Amino acid sequence: MDIEKIIYDIAVWALPVLFAITLHEVAHGWVANKLGDGTAKMLGRLTLNPVKHIDPIGTILVPLAMVLLQTGFIFGWAKPVPVHTRNFKNPRRDMAIVAIAGPLSNLAMAILWVFVYKLSASTLGGSSIGHGIMAMGQAGILINLILFVFNLLPIPPLDGGRVLSGFVPPSVSDLLDRLEPYGFFIVIGLLYFGVLNAILNPVISFFMSTIGALFF
Repeated sequence: MDIEKIIYDIAVWALPVLFAITLHEVAHGWVANKLGDGTAKMLGRLTLNPVKHIDPIGTILVPLAMVLLQTGFIFGWAKPVPVHTRNFKNPRRDMAIVAIAGPLSNLAMAILWVFVYKLSASTLGGSSIGHGIMAMGQAGILINLILFVFNLLPIPPLDGGRVLSGFVPPSVSDLLDRLEPYGFFIVIGLLYFGVLNAILNPVISFFMSTIGALFF
């Protein structure tokens, strides 16, 4: 085990992962608050302080395990912000808007990390600090695109499932609600059989190429 490589990976990935999952949840809560549900605000979840959003497994154990296994990328999640749809004027539509806010925040952060990368490349050049920040920028782009695409999968309780539920007939929406307790196992099954990677990788590559063409 290369200890220096592990320490370097933690240093590079820690901030991008924390910002990605924290702002994702804050975006959900902020939009919910704007649409009439102030639950997240009341509980102090509309803050960029990652401590308020840390999930011991998703924020610490899973990313750390991926670093130790040297998977080449890191994935994680935060505690979901509580949302009470009864406070919305149009619960199905408004919940779909709240759901899409998280992935869109990740897409915005991926673009922001592009500018971090470009700024460090142009101002810090070939210095060791410059290389470190550029690596952090690349990590920020990747983790946010992964979260953006993954969370848009139309499988409850992922955000894509909630978005889909807001636009399909009530009978289909009820079916998605009943499917939600099994969503985690569906995702694990798709991952185990290689279906998840086959779906995600081309889409992530498309967005990587698009961002590269637009901003590099």
